[in-house]
Amino acid sequence: MKLLLKAALYNRRHLILLIFTFFGMIFVTIASQMEMFALGVMAKAGPDAFVLFANRDEGTLRAAHTLSLEEVETKFKDISKGKNVITLDEANKYVSEYQGHNLVQKISIFLDKTFHIHSNLLYLACFLIIVAVFKAISLFCYRYFTRLVSIRVSRDLRQQYFEHIQTLPMSFYHEYNIGSLSARVTGDAGTVALAINSMLINYIQTPFALLSTLTACFYISWRLSLVIFLGFPMIVLPIIYIARKIKKITKQMQRNQEGFASTLIDFLAGVQTVKMFAMEDFSMKKYREQNDKLAHLEERSSRYGLSSRPILHTVASLFFAVVIIYGLYVVNMGIAELLVFCGLLYVFYEPIKKFAEENNQILRGVAGAERMYEVLNQVSSILDDPNAMPMEGLKDSIEFDNISFRYNNDWVLKNLSFKVKKGEMVAIVGPTGGGKSTIVQLIPRLYDVQEGEIRIDGKPLKAYTQRSLKENIAFVAQEPFLFLDTVRENISFGRQFDQSKVEKAAKLAQAHEFIEKLPRKYETMLLDAGKNLSGGQQQRLAIARALVKEAPILILDEATSALDAVSEGKIKEVMEALRGKMTQIIIAHRFTTIENADRIIYLERGQVVADGTKEELFASCPGFRIMWEMMSSLETPVTRVYTQTT
Repeated sequence: MKLLLKAALYNRRHLILLIFTFFGMIFVTIASQMEMFALGVMAKAGPDAFVLFANRDEGTLRAAHTLSLEEVETKFKDISKGKNVITLDEANKYVSEYQGHNLVQKISIFLDKTFHIHSNLLYLACFLIIVAVFKAISLFCYRYFTRLVSIRVSRDLRQQYFEHIQTLPMSFYHEYNIGSLSARVTGDAGTVALAINSMLINYIQTPFALLSTLTACFYISWRLSLVIFLGFPMIVLPIIYIARKIKKITKQMQRNQEGFASTLIDFLAGVQTVKMFAMEDFSMKKYREQNDKLAHLEERSSRYGLSSRPILHTVASLFFAVVIIYGLYVVNMGIAELLVFCGLLYVFYEPIKKFAEENNQILRGVAGAERMYEVLNQVSSILDDPNAMPMEGLKDSIEFDNISFRYNNDWVLKNLSFKVKKGEMVAIVGPTGGGKSTIVQLIPRLYDVQEGEIRIDGKPLKAYTQRSLKENIAFVAQEPFLFLDTVRENISFGRQFDQSKVEKAAKLAQAHEFIEKLPRKYETMLLDAGKNLSGGQQQRLAIARALVKEAPILILDEATSALDAVSEGKIKEVMEALRGKMTQIIIAHRFTTIENADRIIYLERGQVVADGTKEELFASCPGFRIMWEMMSSLETPVTRVYTQTT
């Protein structure tokens, strides 16, 4: 419950909406009570004849079951004091002397004296219209402000969630899969917002409705009101039992929804592989299993959730019958008073009947809030030092000093040391799993090392702010990230570069030619993940994005793996042109990409085995020589011819 309040009050402006919602709830309850009293006023044209002409029992009027002409004549003379006419005021006054005015009578007498509603149907109609309009306005305001609270809390939760996960290190994304994270932001935020509304209803509107309505019932008849308390155990016990079941099932459902979302995302991401291997049946089986589990839990939740209202309705109907019988034959209550009392009972029991349903929604919201705040309470292990300064370009070198790094308990890098000087083109090669990609992810502090120190211009990475560090690095990954926007926006990537600069970067990346052939050139919209482009075209756009940034450090992680030999050769020319202007760190399995590098660092099992030029490594490092020969034998004739001519 505390988490729901925390979510509701995260934005202080929500407090104003919550206050308006509170008053809306109060006015709706008052309007419902006014409707019940309006029914009594309509029915209360005057005293019941069986009450007016009944015999007094110890000075108190009690309704008679039969009346004789003699009794009526005797009482008539008594009430009229010898006149031939009895006015409504005289009848009400006579009854009140011996029976007293109850709340309905007092309201009816006040309205009749002030507006003469019983003698003027127009006034009575106006009174009923005023009550109806007040109910309509209060109901609209209540529902409108409730909906606003839900929309804005959900919006702010989604925003807070997204902003927070962007501050978390890459290690966080190893612990949570995409399906789990997306399910929390798309589903749980809305569930939490709805739960806040339910919480307002159950813990503000319902107590007010119960207390105010019960007070009015006691004012009408305290003896009849005591019957209400007999129904409480029969209402509360089912609510408690159902709530426990719902809470347990809700947590199971939310866990299953994560698996369901992950299965769906995996299938959509790997649909090409599924179709190529004709494994649609296998994917369908996995999907059906998750879908059936989710449906089974939803059925159980519906069974318990929907059973509460019929049970409570049955209990309430039973007590309506008891109240009517007891009110008519024991308390001798008039029809108008009994009508109002039963109406107030409806106002009293309705929020109780809804309590179970709203409580189920609250429990779902609590479970959703726990899942969201499980992520929101995560604290990034990679933080800026209080004295961190902005990095202003690379002036000297990047140095790895005795670095060791592990994922969980698996050491990827061990006592690794090397230095990259400003303007150098350094290639990092080695067998798969040797830690090459990890090295380039440590430089922008996507991870922090466990042992050793990485220094830029003699200062440790922590001496610089993370943002400035990343601003000085241009990165091209093996699998380029393209988003749903234009080609130009994908290259500029949120920065305001002019068109000439974007085109210059595209030309350097050998992307300008194919962009010009697109339907709207640089304004062509890309599909999700750039599906309307080939793999090579996607990589060239990613390279253009890195080049337009003009950062002093350029990192290429298998960035030319999807390029044809001609495009790769042209990219090599670009890299040659940037030699001395940018510090280039290149990871590549295709050695033709890095054969002209200033230095090549050969890794095995997270350690530097050799460091030098291609010729030096070829002579001194057997592992490098074997890899080079294997790669050379796999090259196509076109690649070899192009390599020799360049």
